[in-house]
This record gives sequence, structure tokens and C-alpha cells, in this order.
Amino acid sequence: MEKLFGLADIKKVSQTLDRLNLVDLNGYGDRRYIDPAQIAKPFGDSIMPVKKKRKSSGSDDSGLRKCKITSYCRTQTSSRLINTEDQFSNKKCLAWFYEYTGSDEVVGPEGMEKFCEDIGVEPENIVMLVLAWKLEAENMGFFTKEEWLKGMTSLQCDCTERLQGKLDYLRSQLNDSTVFRHIYRYAFDFARDKDQRSLDMDTAKSMLALLLGRTWPLFPVFHQFLEQSKYKVMNKDQWYNVLEFSRTVNADLSNYDEDGAWPVLLDEFVEWQKARSAL
Repeated sequence: MEKLFGLADIKKVSQTLDRLNLVDLNGYGDRRYIDPAQIAKPFGDSIMPVKKKRKSSGSDDSGLRKCKITSYCRTQTSSRLINTEDQFSNKKCLAWFYEYTGSDEVVGPEGMEKFCEDIGVEPENIVMLVLAWKLEAENMGFFTKEEWLKGMTSLQCDCTERLQGKLDYLRSQLNDSTVFRHIYRYAFDFARDKDQRSLDMDTAKSMLALLLGRTWPLFPVFHQFLEQSKYKVMNKDQWYNVLEFSRTVNADLSNYDEDGAWPVLLDEFVEWQKARSAL
């Protein structure tokens, strides 16, 4: 049989609802209806707020990462561009050559003077001799297009600034005894008139001063000897032996071998110097 609710049961239900603050069935008047949704927030404003998800913006983490990646890629691209620009340009080198040529497509005396001025080197500076050796130039004071392109390509120079950056390297070649010997021997053919087999003595003295003037202690007295000697020219054998003499014979000539295979020119120099020293 279905159980019927009595007055007592209704009263218990009313009290239960009243305690839950839902309905004022008892008419006490000090209760109010509370939205059931608010039961989940019994402490009102003191509840710890839920951490809101940060809204996406231009400065969010992904944006920063994207920015960093873009910046990195941009830097790499820039580096590649610089490397491309740093590559030697045959076309640029040829255009540079034509800045100093005349109608004959050869860098002559006037063009050479302007070239030396642009790179900041005196024409008489020994580094110009080293450069000519690098270019395998045949004639003093002249660079042909073939010599220019071949030599500048080996140096990887296609403009004034690049060559200026190589000047210290060119000077350093003189510190290598083997390389210096090559340059010294090259200088003979480079400086002589091509219709002559020997160097005229004035040219020989100038070239010796350039090559040995600062390193050979006996050069000043050897130069004096040449000034007063009967010799008007210097042949290749004499030229080559002067270098060997400067490297092997002591400044006081104490180890000079009179029975050696030195050319007569050097035998006469030793006799002349010993005679001066005996005075």
C-alpha cells in the first residue's frame, strides 16, 4: 500500500528546505532565495580566481619564437649576401684595370702613377716590385691586361680596397728567403731593357739599393765601389752572385774564399775594400 505523508512529514521537508536556504516555507522572513548556481561559490569574492588563458597577441611566446626564427634567418641571408659580394669578380677586376689604361689597353707610366696614388704606395716602393712579380709583369712601368687579370685573380683582388688589404701580405713575401731569391732574380729581367742582355749600371745600383740596401751591411761600400768602378753594365751572373755574396760572406770579409767561383766583379770589390780598410 502506498504510504501517505502526514503533517509531520511535510513539516520535516519544510525545515530541511529552510536549512538549505532555498525556500521560506515557514514564513520566518529572514531567509531569501539563493540561486542554486551560487551554491558553488560559498565564499563570494574571496574565492581564488581561475587563471585566465593569456590572449594571443603580437608579443606572445609563439610570436617571439617566430620573430627569433625570422631574425636568425634574416641574419643568415645577410651573411650569404656578404659572402657573395666577397667573391672575386672578373668583370669588376677588368673594369678596375680600364680605369688606368689608355687606348692601347695597357697600364702605362701615367696610369701607373695614378694606380700607385690610389693604393697609397710610392712607385719606388719595393712592394710595387713584389706586386709586379705576382703579376709576372715583363716590363717595368707597364701592366698588360693579361698580366693584370692573371695576377689579380691569384691575389683575389678586384678593386683598390682589396689590394690595399693585401699590401702587408706582399711585403711579408720578402721575409721568406726562397721567395726573396725568386723576386731578386725576377727583378733583373724586369728592369733591363729587353733589347739588352745586361742591366745598365745606374739601373743595377737602384735595384740593388731597393732590394739589399736595408739588409746587407756591406751595401753602402759596395755601392761606392760600383760608383768608382769601370763597369758600365751588370750581367745576370754578376747579379745573381751579388745576392749569394751578401748572404754568405761576413761583413769583415774574413770568410771570403779567393779561390771560389765568384765573378771578377766581386773579387775586385773585396780587394778594393781590403785596401781601404788597411789605410
